[in-house]
Amino acid sequence: MNMHALTGKVAPWYREPWPWILIALPLSAVIAGIATLIIAIEHEDALVAEDYYKQGLAINQVLERESRAAALGLRAQAMISGERIRIGLSPGGSDLPASIIVRFIHPTRAGEDRSIVLGAIANGWYEGVMPGMASGRWRVQAEDDQGIWRLTGIWITSEQAFALSAGARS
Repeated sequence: MNMHALTGKVAPWYREPWPWILIALPLSAVIAGIATLIIAIEHEDALVAEDYYKQGLAINQVLERESRAAALGLRAQAMISGERIRIGLSPGGSDLPASIIVRFIHPTRAGEDRSIVLGAIANGWYEGVMPGMASGRWRVQAEDDQGIWRLTGIWITSEQAFALSAGARS
């Protein structure tokens, strides 16, 4: 039997458990909503591009550059040693560019993307300084300085070497 029933005294509402249980559910939803709002305000949605239509139209140009690389028989091997990256293009030849542009693209955070220019050091070999990057999986694009061809590949930061080819998808 309840002590209050025997004495005839009724406890104030704030000393009863049921009002607090009933308040906790909507209160937790309000707190979760505020937390979600703070996250949405502080972190930009980098997955949606403002010029998505122009990017869609540019897909054909990208495919043409990859087709040119395939027609030229281009492929590359990248090696990373400390703060240096070295890329060997094959087949080598006198018509290779003086430099190549390498882009490291983060799969989900555009703000983490990096781009570097590698200078020619020998016939078909290019070298440059690696940018500081977070560990994980990166999509890598290498292209000539004129934008005629493009090679792509995947690099996992725990690996010291990876391949680039025309139209590589992963």
